[in-house]
Amino acid sequence: MVMNRRFLEAIPSKLKKRAYLSAIVCGLLATSSGCNIPGLRRAQPGAAIPTAYNWNNGAPFWRSKTMASADAAESHTAESDGKVHSLDVGELQTERWDGNASEPVVPNEVDVATFDKQKDPSSFGNFVRATSFLDPVAQDDEKNPAIDDQIKEIEAELGDDADREPLGDGFDEGRDEKEQSYRSDVTESASDLSGNGLIDTEIGPSDNSIGIVGFENSSQLPQAVFYNDPYLLSLITETITGNQELKILSEEVRIACNETYARSGEYRPFVTLGAGAGFEKTGRHTRSGAVEHQLEVAPGKEFPDPLGDFGVGANVSWEIDIWNKLRNAQRAAGMRYLATQEGRNYIVTRVVAEVAENYYKLLALDSRLQTLQATVEIQQQSLKVAQSKKDAGRGTELAVQRFKAEVQKNVSERSLIAQEIVEVENRINFLAGRYPQPVGRISAEFVDLNLTTLGAGVPSELLQNRADIREAERQVAAAGLDVQVARARFYPSLSLTAGLGWNAFATGYLFRTPESLIYGMAGELVGPLINKRAIRADYSSANASQLQAIYNYQQTVLEAHIEVVNQITKVENYRQSIEVKKKQLESLQASVDAANKLFQNARAEYVEVLLAQREMMEAKMVLIDTKQEQLAAIVNAYQALGGGGF
Repeated sequence: MVMNRRFLEAIPSKLKKRAYLSAIVCGLLATSSGCNIPGLRRAQPGAAIPTAYNWNNGAPFWRSKTMASADAAESHTAESDGKVHSLDVGELQTERWDGNASEPVVPNEVDVATFDKQKDPSSFGNFVRATSFLDPVAQDDEKNPAIDDQIKEIEAELGDDADREPLGDGFDEGRDEKEQSYRSDVTESASDLSGNGLIDTEIGPSDNSIGIVGFENSSQLPQAVFYNDPYLLSLITETITGNQELKILSEEVRIACNETYARSGEYRPFVTLGAGAGFEKTGRHTRSGAVEHQLEVAPGKEFPDPLGDFGVGANVSWEIDIWNKLRNAQRAAGMRYLATQEGRNYIVTRVVAEVAENYYKLLALDSRLQTLQATVEIQQQSLKVAQSKKDAGRGTELAVQRFKAEVQKNVSERSLIAQEIVEVENRINFLAGRYPQPVGRISAEFVDLNLTTLGAGVPSELLQNRADIREAERQVAAAGLDVQVARARFYPSLSLTAGLGWNAFATGYLFRTPESLIYGMAGELVGPLINKRAIRADYSSANASQLQAIYNYQQTVLEAHIEVVNQITKVENYRQSIEVKKKQLESLQASVDAANKLFQNARAEYVEVLLAQREMMEAKMVLIDTKQEQLAAIVNAYQALGGGGF
């Protein structure tokens, strides 16, 4: 106490007053009611992620007797657990789920277990191996350790919670609710993953040799397994390496990385080293000149005229990051860097899906061209018959000209299809980053083309598998850190500056120590006191950007779920349509054969032959288009699930 008292007495009174005044100002800044920081607005919670996909929006898939086996079509035997009901051709069930009920509404007491016992290859029981949406899984409050580990990894990426609040006051509760909902959703379905989470589209046979059956979610399948066409795999490889859009995105990732690197240096000391030289001539009749004239550098030696100024030194400046403002800014930049990486990964999956979709469109155009050529050959045969009947006096010129016009119409259609082929090929070439050239492809029966079986898993898996959802999640984290950075601007900032060097009027005296040695050190504590409008505006804008990021995350999750349901439901509905159209095509082919024979025997008019041939060709074209849409739906479903291994 004695030493402290003596030390205080030795301090000049002016310095005491300044110290007391600084302490009062800092105390007012730190203890004022929140430094006048406005309150944060909170985000509204989004819809909870369902525990299972709602295929076809809850309505049973359309099916008919002609598509089922004979036993399933004729069986109306009551089972002990329920009843079996078969739909007639054209009967469509339009009932939907009762959203408030614990079990779905199934018309006419359709029993799912009995449905599967029928072994009907076209039934939805084979399409969906685990009807978790028809038989909801009971809730289980047990925690899943795998989910705990994943959440810990996310928290580790965001940094130490003891140092900062990454998502701000407006998102903490929302994040807790999301974590609890996510834990609950995944835990409810975890016990059902062995069978009840697998969605089988029945597109192509399963291959146990490559382990496809072992995957419960198709997103786990590498692209080399899902796309088993060597031509398509080669195109995908060229696209990933040569696509200009992906190269542009790679540079954006590099820019974001550089921004993170730059931010990491802002909370470290800045050290500069410099040297300077100059001369100054002062007037004799000025204060400085008169003073210099009266002084001497050394006994008997006046100041040089002009007066030189030489200096060498180092300066240090350092803003002490006492509120984690600079570190949070660096963490926000790091989150945006990771989000940019995930954004590029998502674009990669979209580009790969577009290449695959255009590839199957090429196969469809080839099949259309083959169908058109086969139709032209059939019509040419009918034209020869009409010409022969006319020459024999049993026909007219009208029939000849109608058949000839029909042949010419279809021949001209081939050129249009050829143009479409060129455009689709060049679209693939553009995606692959190469100039126009032919695109190699397999030669196979397009309608019977098979792809890998799809497994959808559970909806909550989209949070880890979809790159766009991971990107949106990192944007939310970055926006929360921006709020913390804006909040720190309300508090005082502490800066330290220091310098060390040599300064003299002549180079001969420059490095004389201690005569030419100069040094200094200062600290500055500055905080806003009056007129905080700009700071409040930035803080409110950061809060609004945070809410935008949260709502964008909710929208991305919702959009991903809807994409999966739409595409996989489309696969099944189009599969049912293809099976019916195949039977329709068989009937039309038989009608064309019968019409040709009747026309040759003069028992049918040429109009009937023309109509039969035209309807058969149109049915083939529609079947090809439907198959193309189904394959595109499979590709898009694989992409929507987050598949591709990117």
